[in-house]
Amino acid sequence: MTAEVSTFHPLGDATVEDWLAAEQPSDGSRLELSLGYLYMTPPPTGSHQYATGELFVALRSAVRAAGRSDLQVLPGVGVKISTAFRTAVIPDVAVVAADAHRTAFESHELVLAVEVWSPGNSRDERNTKIAGYAAARVPYLWIVELPDDKPAKFCGYRLAESGYRQEVHVTEGETVSPPSPVPVEVATALLR
Repeated sequence: MTAEVSTFHPLGDATVEDWLAAEQPSDGSRLELSLGYLYMTPPPTGSHQYATGELFVALRSAVRAAGRSDLQVLPGVGVKISTAFRTAVIPDVAVVAADAHRTAFESHELVLAVEVWSPGNSRDERNTKIAGYAAARVPYLWIVELPDDKPAKFCGYRLAESGYRQEVHVTEGETVSPPSPVPVEVATALLR
């Protein structure tokens, strides 16, 4: 007996243009587009926003210290990952090589994506986002998890030929220098 496995996944009807035209929820939820399907994530918790704020400040300070006026550090902006695969996301923090005064950014302008995972982020959502960033050739990716009553988990990745290569993995509150377009230190103990 043999079994067939299909890797075909039908795309939903929603397009990147539909996502751009959609009204973002007023309660802080985020509307994203994954393989043609619009989905909403609940508003971030206070601890999620605290970690996001710490990472934003660290990155903005590092970009300024490096004198990189070509880079902008932005919290929660839309990025069009793939028009063909109808995917657009909102990373928690984005470093873009573009003018900041825009509604959404192209994937080739995204230099670093930072995702702070909440318990409500499904494995499929996480995997789809990481695969989308890799397919879009985003050079750097940081992922933070905030387990209950434990230090933040921090992983820093650099894009390689076939996907992301993990260069930093922290689970005990260490200060690290993760892969980034500019030299930066992240005190992971301060993400809590």
